[in-house]
Amino acid sequence: MPLARSISVTSLSGLDEWDEEFELEDAVLFEIAWEVANKVGGIYTVIQTKARLTCEEWGENYFLVGPYTESNVRTQVELIEPTSAVLRRTIDKMNSSGCKVYFGRWLIEGSPYVILLDVGFTAWSLDRWKSELWENCAIGVPWFDREANDAVLFGFLTAWLLGEYAAQCDEAPRILAHFHEWLAGLGLVLCRQRHLPVATIFTTHATLLGRYLCAGNVDFYNNLAEFNVDKEAGDRQIYHRYCVERAAARCAHVFTTVSKITAIEAEHLLKRKPDIVTPNGLNVKKFSAMHEFQNLHATSKARIQEFIRGHFYGHLDFNLDKTVFLFIAGRYEFSNKGADIFLEALARLNYLLRVNHSEVTVIAFFIMPARTNNFNVETLKGQAVRKQLWDTAHTVKERFGKKLYESLLVGQLPEVSKLLDKEDFTMMKRAIFATQRQGLPPVCTHNMLEDSTDPILSCIRRIGLFNSAQDRVKVHTHSFLSSTSPLLPMDYEEFVRGCHLGVFPSYYEPWGYTPAECTVMGIPSVSTNLSGFGCFMEEHIADPSAYGIYILDRRYRGVDESCNQLTTFLFQFCQQSRRQRIIQRNRTERLSDLLDWRYLGRYYVAARHMALAKAFPDQYMYEPHDPTSTSGFRYPRPASVPPSPAHSLHSSPHHSEGEDEEERYDEELEAEKDRMNIRQPYRNKSPPCGSSPRDQKLSSQIISTHVRQNKPSLVCVSSMVTPPQTLPWSVWC
Repeated sequence: MPLARSISVTSLSGLDEWDEEFELEDAVLFEIAWEVANKVGGIYTVIQTKARLTCEEWGENYFLVGPYTESNVRTQVELIEPTSAVLRRTIDKMNSSGCKVYFGRWLIEGSPYVILLDVGFTAWSLDRWKSELWENCAIGVPWFDREANDAVLFGFLTAWLLGEYAAQCDEAPRILAHFHEWLAGLGLVLCRQRHLPVATIFTTHATLLGRYLCAGNVDFYNNLAEFNVDKEAGDRQIYHRYCVERAAARCAHVFTTVSKITAIEAEHLLKRKPDIVTPNGLNVKKFSAMHEFQNLHATSKARIQEFIRGHFYGHLDFNLDKTVFLFIAGRYEFSNKGADIFLEALARLNYLLRVNHSEVTVIAFFIMPARTNNFNVETLKGQAVRKQLWDTAHTVKERFGKKLYESLLVGQLPEVSKLLDKEDFTMMKRAIFATQRQGLPPVCTHNMLEDSTDPILSCIRRIGLFNSAQDRVKVHTHSFLSSTSPLLPMDYEEFVRGCHLGVFPSYYEPWGYTPAECTVMGIPSVSTNLSGFGCFMEEHIADPSAYGIYILDRRYRGVDESCNQLTTFLFQFCQQSRRQRIIQRNRTERLSDLLDWRYLGRYYVAARHMALAKAFPDQYMYEPHDPTSTSGFRYPRPASVPPSPAHSLHSSPHHSEGEDEEERYDEELEAEKDRMNIRQPYRNKSPPCGSSPRDQKLSSQIISTHVRQNKPSLVCVSSMVTPPQTLPWSVWC
């Protein structure tokens, strides 16, 4: 049964007061997921990034359990002998009984132990296990659903593993098993049905039925209480999957989900209120040099500009220094991920930029995997033409330099007419002739298998964004990113760093790793109040847009109103000066501490402690606090230069002579104010920020400054940022 009180995501600071000490020496943690060493979606990122912190807490008693996939094992896993005698006996017993179980280390940060179960090797037991599932749990799985069949095999193997481990222990074991998503949930149901001595946690990262309903263009969130869940699941032929997910949620000792918006969804669809909300984090790595992330932005942006020069050859009639790069990325779910509203907003933005005679050009990238068969020939030709132009320019430059050098050697000033001869002009004319093209630059880099029915391409045809010379918004769809690509040789992280704004107007996004990754890299982003990330940021930032987090209202506004709001966000962003974008990126990067697993990992700690106390009440006792304050993690609006063009007095990185002194932007002072009230990581027992004499002195300086300016004191987080001396302002935006 769920607890009467649940921990709120709004109270990060309250967790610092939890002083219960749990003896974990005799406890063993198994974390089970289909995406252990098997990248499918976002759960892979959750487990991979969280592994190091969990290994620090549990040490040798932490094991990840996932499916065996030979191609993944070859590149991601080092197979070794089991380190524990109990586990060695367990694996030997299962292998001798007709299974194939592998043990090794996952080659990621933290190097956690992994137990991989070969579901294909035990497929001969599928019918027998399906019958047992029907007899004991009344859940029937159809033969044609291959994914559900894999879930049955994986679930029974997981329950077998946990039961065998408990049987091989010399003393009464204290086993904690954490199951992620419905694909692993059947193992939890079997553990409870067989009364195994296992404390169980079930985490749903997105409900099955919710994803299907949102894809069906229904007003999902405003009608959650009205859905007939059994009928809706049956109509979509996922009733057996839904039953597994609901059974896992109801049977678990502790039920968690990743955001408040998903908690509301789970309470209505799975009929249980989550005990704890466990937001997803990332391993945030701070740079030792100030503003190094700004230097990385400039480097990556230059590489994207090189691609644009080749892709738009013959039509490069816009200034790349006044070009803004937007992007959307994720699974190819046209409506759920908000690609539909993004395209419509781009069409309206194009109109606004044209009627206002803006010199800004917007290039929007769609990074979504689709079915393709090869690169587009015209796109490959563009990069070849760009390279040819580059080689020609270098050849002419070398010839020019040699003649200039020889002329200076004899003590004569060169005649310009003699520095470039007829052959040089011929080479340049040939290069210019090669840039001529008859058609417009393609909107897609690959040949689509379903070109006529592809949702993005169909929408582009409808709104008429074909990369013509008159359009101030250019559209570019790219199926994937790779550092070995002949078109755009960049991996995803490099590409994100080079863009100016990530746009993720999702209708269904339980958490949202894409905007979180943008924040950690210091790139502003657009999210929605229907995504876990957007709700999280709204709770902890008084004015998210000032920190580069634009929250689109898709819950209480219609589609047209939301589209107009997104268009306004994009148009205002395009109006920002170079300096304003730099300031905004600095502020965005300072939010990264909020998304660090050092802080958010404590929610998983709380869930595990709660599960152990409920499953083994004689050995563990747990009383969660019910924090009511958000002090220490509430970001107020910055009092310095606002990023909005409508309010800012500055249009360049330099201050004008006549501007008011109190409106000057002091990046170091603002960053220190942000840092003053962030709480230390729960593992770090050092005094909080502001306890040292230097911090106390700086705190007095900040307070006195705001008293003079009649402005309220601010509380925020993160790292000090000052403009570097190595790069000019012009390459930063």
